[in-house]
Amino acid sequence: MAAITTHVEAVGQAAIRSVSSVGRAGFLGIDAVRALRKVELWGPHLIPQLARVGVESVPIALFIATFTGIVLSLQASYTFTGAVPLYFVGTLVGKTMILELGPVLTGLALSGRVGANIAAEIGTMRVTDQIDALETLAYDPVAYLVVPRVLAGAIMFPLVVILANAIGILAGWGASLVLLDLSSPEFLKGLKLFFLPFDVRFSFIKSITFGVTVTAVGCYFGFHTRGGAEGVGHATTRAVVIASMIILVLDAFWAAVLLR
Repeated sequence: MAAITTHVEAVGQAAIRSVSSVGRAGFLGIDAVRALRKVELWGPHLIPQLARVGVESVPIALFIATFTGIVLSLQASYTFTGAVPLYFVGTLVGKTMILELGPVLTGLALSGRVGANIAAEIGTMRVTDQIDALETLAYDPVAYLVVPRVLAGAIMFPLVVILANAIGILAGWGASLVLLDLSSPEFLKGLKLFFLPFDVRFSFIKSITFGVTVTAVGCYFGFHTRGGAEGVGHATTRAVVIASMIILVLDAFWAAVLLR
């Protein structure tokens, strides 16, 4: 009986912590929306954050997209051998990169790079009382720290994803020419066969939500860091894990809502 009581208590405490976290996240989101009018605080920090979130993330995004495109073309040729015309390699590479792997893999990779960086930076400021110092100086820490990072994520993630999609398709094209003896007209025929402008819009919508998720989750865990250096490490890990989980949930959500 004591063991059952202990387990029920643990489940209850976990549920309370989860609800409390959702509530704190909601209040932080409301504060961020209200802080949008304080352009004089977040405006000067937007351009540096655009560079940190977007420009500095381009190499890892392109590296992932390049090898994803190559693998897609090789796997497509293996799957289609003897059953489907080989020019469908272009169809699979284009559709899969734009609709799924481009946004999702880029989002997951940047949740580790961008989300962890934000959580560690803001978490360090929290445990060293720098955020309290901002409040003492009458600076709104949400406008100063959260708003420029979230806006940078919403602006730069779609651009990075579009670039990753293009590089992935080009890599798949090159692999098809070199490794599969597929001609350029055949690959382009397959690429254009089922292409729809909506595919690009779908990828764009997903990437915006992924960018907001990664940056907002990083800011949330950074803001609520406790316990010194160990707490910063714990907050950073949780930011990456939670952001990755939300990205996968959003991926399924947008597919169910927009592709049906």
